[in-house]
Amino acid sequence: MHTVTKKELVDRIADQGGQKRVVVKKIVQSFLDEIIEELGHGNRLEFRDFGVFETKERGARIAQNPKTLQRVQVPPKRTVKFKVGRLMKQKLQEGMEAEKAQQPVPPQM
Repeated sequence: MHTVTKKELVDRIADQGGQKRVVVKKIVQSFLDEIIEELGHGNRLEFRDFGVFETKERGARIAQNPKTLQRVQVPPKRTVKFKVGRLMKQKLQEGMEAEKAQQPVPPQM
């Protein structure tokens, strides 16, 4: 598995669209900033076939430090939940099937 950075994505999009990297980087960053802004306001973002971002409230709880075994109070917080869309689900499934097809089959005894 390979980690793809924002810079790599910007370079790919710029090459595909024949645009300057600076312009594409600004657009991508603006897009990401807007997602953060909307989630910060508690709004739900839906991108058809890609997925849905929404905030989720996690309640307060008591956790335990694994090193000292001391109990710690964890305050409530908001997190982001992502639900995969139809096209992404299909691509992930295709990728899994392709990986399985490439793996050698162990000999049966």
